Amino acid sequence: MEWLNYHHLLYFWVAAKAGSIVAATKELHLSHPTISGQIHRLEEVLGQKLFLRKGRSLVLTDAGRVAYGYAEEIFALGREFMDTVKGRPSEGTLRLVVGASDCLPKSIVNRILEPALKLEKCVRVIYREDRSIDSFLAELATYTIDVLLANAPAPKDLPVRTFSHLLGQCGTAFLAAPVLAKACRRRFPMSLDKAPVLLPNAGTIQRQALDEWFDSTGIRPTVVAELDDSALTREWGETGLGILAVPDVVVKDIQRRWNLRLVGQTDDLKQSFYAISVERKIRHPAVLAICEAARKSIFA
Repeated sequence: MEWLNYHHLLYFWVAAKAGSIVAATKELHLSHPTISGQIHRLEEVLGQKLFLRKGRSLVLTDAGRVAYGYAEEIFALGREFMDTVKGRPSEGTLRLVVGASDCLPKSIVNRILEPALKLEKCVRVIYREDRSIDSFLAELATYTIDVLLANAPAPKDLPVRTFSHLLGQCGTAFLAAPVLAKACRRRFPMSLDKAPVLLPNAGTIQRQALDEWFDSTGIRPTVVAELDDSALTREWGETGLGILAVPDVVVKDIQRRWNLRLVGQTDDLKQSFYAISVERKIRHPAVLAICEAARKSIFA
């Protein structure tokens, strides 16, 4: 029977969290050679490289991300075990790791994830959007993340079997700074012809849908900027640089936080949202909660 040396795993876990062995030495009060040697021993036992060097920092490999996910769970259980044995109240925290496409509006991500934070059981959400969708799909296969939020289903030709759970669909609303919104509100949507717009980058799902809708309606807007960052798009829209398109279910949320007004909205330009997992039937309580709430409330 193969045994795992948990000291080796601990040193790896701390180094991964700290981002470098130098930082880990300060936290563990151990020498650099000691920590480096123990991590190397763990790599030998596992038969996998866990880190790659990038300058002075350490970057997790695919195997390293898997090991880190397990280490998080193992040491969380260890803390819970000690609390239980010593009679201390245990948090019993449920961990939810969420990957999301960075082009998803933060307002809709917030609404989708909110039900997970309202469960009776304490939930710790780890939210990430610093990777490509392809990278996130690979992490789903290794159970490094629990669910991926996206605006399109997973490709069918993946080597890993995934399931795309439709959360819902909604129409599209066009918002702009007050003066521009007032000027373009009459005769919508034809008022968008030659009007300044802020669009997602070419090749994205939203951009393809917008271009097709513009073509079908004969509208030729003036593209001021192409942006993937939804927050920057809203900031530029607020200054009056152009009109932006958002899911119509978050119009009120955006108007409360930003000085943007409704130009018009249409149900002919649909937007879809998915929770992608490796489970046909979702079992994770927090993922189940966000899926049910999205279908019954957000996209009802």
